[in-house]
Amino acid sequence: MRLPCEEAGAAAEDSLDLGARVRDLRKARGWTLEQAARRAGLARSTLSKIENGRMSPTYHALRKLAAGLHISVPELFTPPQPGNIGARLAVTVAGEGRHQATATCDNEFLGQALTRKRMRPCHGRIRARSVDEFGGWVRHRGEEFLYVLTGVIQLHTEFRQPIEMRRGDSAYFDAAMGHKVISLSDEDATVLWVTSRP
Repeated sequence: MRLPCEEAGAAAEDSLDLGARVRDLRKARGWTLEQAARRAGLARSTLSKIENGRMSPTYHALRKLAAGLHISVPELFTPPQPGNIGARLAVTVAGEGRHQATATCDNEFLGQALTRKRMRPCHGRIRARSVDEFGGWVRHRGEEFLYVLTGVIQLHTEFRQPIEMRRGDSAYFDAAMGHKVISLSDEDATVLWVTSRP
């Protein structure tokens, strides 16, 4: 006969499919089976067997898997919470975002695994040294937050005087207002852009 606490534990175990939970966590990060296995230090075939319920992982494998997913071991056994609690998460490993080069800067878009985001974060390397390098004002719907990571930049906006900004400085502005950013440093400045989606 099971005690009530044992029954509750058994019900929780029965209701959670570890393989499906691992697959959901991996897909929420936008990782392929190969990428997740590499991050966890497991063979691709081992991870595939875990996800498909053909293998019960050892505790050592669970620890590696949790570390690779950037969560604790208990979170592997915690079902997603229903209701209004958001559980979306996207981790972008440095250098593995979606890259896009323009005439004036190189951008790495972050958090790409999530759809319907309210924000669009981006790591940018500013190559432009003159506003003449732009074909016109940059403008788009929504709002924009700019944070200087390295170097010195100059923010040009349609209705204001140019503003020189250094590491740690930030600006928040309406993105429909024309804007351009140039680097004043010898080396390309780097920034974090975050734009809102209207």
